[in-house]
Amino acid sequence: MFVFLNLIAIAALVGIDQAIKLWAVQNLQPVGSMPLIPHVVELHFTYNEGMAFSLLWGRQEILIAATSIGMLLIAWWLFTHCRNDQLQRWALVLVLGGGIGNLIDRIAAGRVVDYINLLFMNFAVFNFADICVCVGMGLWVLSVILEERRSPESKAGKAEGDK
Repeated sequence: MFVFLNLIAIAALVGIDQAIKLWAVQNLQPVGSMPLIPHVVELHFTYNEGMAFSLLWGRQEILIAATSIGMLLIAWWLFTHCRNDQLQRWALVLVLGGGIGNLIDRIAAGRVVDYINLLFMNFAVFNFADICVCVGMGLWVLSVILEERRSPESKAGKAEGDK
């Protein structure tokens, strides 16, 4: 049941991501941009042939290989180490859902559809998959910190340091 629920959650995130990107290609690309929250956030259609901040621009073979390896390692960790840690489980589900969503774009089209532009700061245009990956990584870091604070070894180390 653990594996099944994780796969359903990952598939749902990928489905949401791909549906929004399809909407962006069909409806946003023809107009280019439209305000979502005036002077704060706009929907701005763009293709990204790199990764965050256009790193590795045009190097799809490297991005596809690195993303594939990363997703396999994260999936292995999720299915072998996260049965009892719900925060880490959902963090990795988010990372996998987002990573696979962008990987599909890279394989199918050689580029990723981006559409969220924060107008109040000079920042990259991004998408739902990017949000999933970033939130998931933040939650994963939080889960590691919390686990470290809960572990008996860290408590034993603290007690020895107090002497």
